[in-house]
Amino acid sequence: MKKIVLSLVLLTTLFNAGCSDNADSVIVDSEINDFIWKGLNSWYNWQTNVPNLSDTKDDNLSDYTSFINGYAQPEDLFYALLYDHPNTDRFSWIVDDYIALNNSFQGISVSFGMRLQGVTLRDGNNETDDNVILYVRYVAPDSPASIAGISRGDIINALDGTIIKDSNYSNTISKLNNDTVTFSFVSENGGTLTPIEDKTITAVELSEDPVHFKKVFDNVNGKKVGYLVYNGFRSSYNDELNEAFAFFKAEGINELVLDLRLNGGGSVLTSAYLASMIYANAATDVFAQLNFNQKHSNENDHYNFENTLNIYNTNGNKTGDEPINRLNTIDKLYVLASGSTASASEMIINGLKAFIPVKVIGTTTYGKNVGSITLYDSPSSDFTSIASADNSHLYAMQPIVFQIYNKLGQSDYTQGFVPDIEVKEFEYWNNILPFGDENEVVLKAALDDIRGFSAKSQPTAPYKNMKALEVKPLENKFEKEMYLQQDHFRK
Repeated sequence: MKKIVLSLVLLTTLFNAGCSDNADSVIVDSEINDFIWKGLNSWYNWQTNVPNLSDTKDDNLSDYTSFINGYAQPEDLFYALLYDHPNTDRFSWIVDDYIALNNSFQGISVSFGMRLQGVTLRDGNNETDDNVILYVRYVAPDSPASIAGISRGDIINALDGTIIKDSNYSNTISKLNNDTVTFSFVSENGGTLTPIEDKTITAVELSEDPVHFKKVFDNVNGKKVGYLVYNGFRSSYNDELNEAFAFFKAEGINELVLDLRLNGGGSVLTSAYLASMIYANAATDVFAQLNFNQKHSNENDHYNFENTLNIYNTNGNKTGDEPINRLNTIDKLYVLASGSTASASEMIINGLKAFIPVKVIGTTTYGKNVGSITLYDSPSSDFTSIASADNSHLYAMQPIVFQIYNKLGQSDYTQGFVPDIEVKEFEYWNNILPFGDENEVVLKAALDDIRGFSAKSQPTAPYKNMKALEVKPLENKFEKEMYLQQDHFRK
């Protein structure tokens, strides 16, 4: 059987070098636009639902040329060809630099090295412009944020001297797109925010290890509980992930709490590897199934649980393999989740629930049951080969090209997975504790469930009707992907 190796951020880049059919002596002015149309016509998951992607659209070369040349920017044509964007297809996108794209899939990006959550502090007075704070959700080791002494739980109320309000939120948050930003930190006591200090930091290129934190709790109702904060399914860190499970295996844990609150997805293959580390009776059963469009139904395949994993370097090249460290004492899984939990992370939940109970704690996940590949301007390879891409430009597409199912044929989570135990971390914004602290509110809910009871605490801040706000400028554009790597298309 044909073997396709998947990565939950679906990576296969599309590039179409230009129009080779000029029988009518018509010249296609935009070779990039020609690549976009032909790549989507071949691979796009909803190709048959988009009239302008019909197979007959380019039968008349003159009409076809007029159509694609009618879009001055490649991005305009790309988004015009998506199906019901941004509702049904809110996931496909195009980039003008596939080198940066490929780096991002391995956790390499220009970053401050921290993630923030916005919270509107409503005081109940409709005539008042409510204050907004940002609290620090995560800090990458050895990053500018870490070097500046910023920690998870720190509170920010101003950027570059501008106090953040409901009314100016979008404009103020956009400052985070700058390379250098001054963050104003405050403390909170009884509802009063008191300035502490300002810190100015500059973004740098970082390579972040997604295996962020691991710990074993020795006695939780008589059980040893493993806890792992895992922030991205990055194939170049497969061996680090496997090493974490060697640690859990040596410790003889009885329960596992997998913290995916900041994990937007990544390699499908790495997701299958992680599932193989968790499920004791994995053997070689089916973990996930992929369905492509009718033109590529020959690519329909499944991912099995594995006994060994591939090791990749940051260029996506295989450098070796090693046996998977599989736990043999786990019969259920706890997943800590948020709205940032997407694609490959949701694949873990959906794939494993066909075999063992999976309890989700936190808030509803993102809802992405489809995956992409990177398409390069390389028509000779049906746009899947970076090696033969047109080197006159760096455009590539990341369109949705498949839907993913578990062994039972289930794929019904476009609205996300609703938590079994709901805990809204942002309500505790003034008491955000470090990862691994037993009293950290979302982790505590999981440990309490293992203990056999649940005690729902109340927010400690004197604010009601708080609202969580996204901080998109600090999100990696490519982080909510489920992708296949280039070398994974094997006949």
